[in-house]
Amino acid sequence: MLPLAHSRIISVEPLAAVAGGRVCVRGSDIGGRDRLPVITIGGLPARVVYCSPHAVACLVPEELRGGEVPIRLDTAPGETVFLKVGVPVATDLHQVDSPAIGRDGTLFLTHSGTRGDSSQTTVFRIGPDGFREPFVLGLTNPTSLAIHPNGQLYVSSRFDGTVFRVGADGDFHEVATDLGVACGLAFGDDGRLFVGDRTGTVFVISPEGNVVPFATLPPSVAAFHLAMAPGGDLFVSVPTLGTQDVVYRVDPAGEVAVAQDGFGRPQGLAVDRQGTLYVVEALAGVSGLYRVSAAGGVQQIVAAPSLVGVALGPSGGVVVVSADTAYRFDHLPAPEMPA
Repeated sequence: MLPLAHSRIISVEPLAAVAGGRVCVRGSDIGGRDRLPVITIGGLPARVVYCSPHAVACLVPEELRGGEVPIRLDTAPGETVFLKVGVPVATDLHQVDSPAIGRDGTLFLTHSGTRGDSSQTTVFRIGPDGFREPFVLGLTNPTSLAIHPNGQLYVSSRFDGTVFRVGADGDFHEVATDLGVACGLAFGDDGRLFVGDRTGTVFVISPEGNVVPFATLPPSVAAFHLAMAPGGDLFVSVPTLGTQDVVYRVDPAGEVAVAQDGFGRPQGLAVDRQGTLYVVEALAGVSGLYRVSAAGGVQQIVAAPSLVGVALGPSGGVVVVSADTAYRFDHLPAPEMPA
């Protein structure tokens, strides 16, 4: 089959992905007529999973190790679009929630382990130079991470409903306990720590260590995921067994409202300095990282097969994690947001 003279590539959606993510190349007369087109990403053959005259969807090859790479189709020779591919920075993890990034760019990751397991390194750190080292040893089932406004790391344990403060040497000390199945963590600017108990409660811990219930939400089958926005609104995702789940917004007074609906299985959350919300969607077929505009428009910005969390770095970098692998982007493209 010869390419048509007017075949051309117009775009790729989304503009970023990790290995195994599903991306869609759009154009005119690119889908082929009597066979599937041959498509390469970064020079490697990509598996085609959908094809029409104006769109070809494919999976990012597992062998790609990151960078900005070209996409080419044999049905549109001479035409090229580019895709940002996340760099894998750590494997052999066990993430239940989002990672955390310190003010100096240090990345903190977990190996949560099976229930009751505290026999191995449970929190790792990766410095700005990319060196990975064990950081916390013997903490049972570390679940969620958060950075205090003073730069100190806090960790929750879903095993015994406890939150710990971690010192610079990796030693950990109990901050509060009896917090149910403690999952998501998020700090307010005033130093208050919010803790999600997946059985249905968000607690708040004062700087003095006092614990009170803050908000009541539906229980989750997996975890509560928390992110604090500038101004004090707390975002919470609550994966359930329903066909669709929502992301909640809890105002500073503890009033709960739906912030965004339409997700299938929302998990890790992050909010940037401008208040833009980022949501990890884990539903098969549409999984990846999504950006939510102030007007409620939702757009996928990273394609990935099975993410659980996201963290935004102080210099614009982004880290997304699956259960066992962390991927870093120096920055993400900024596509035009839908209204």
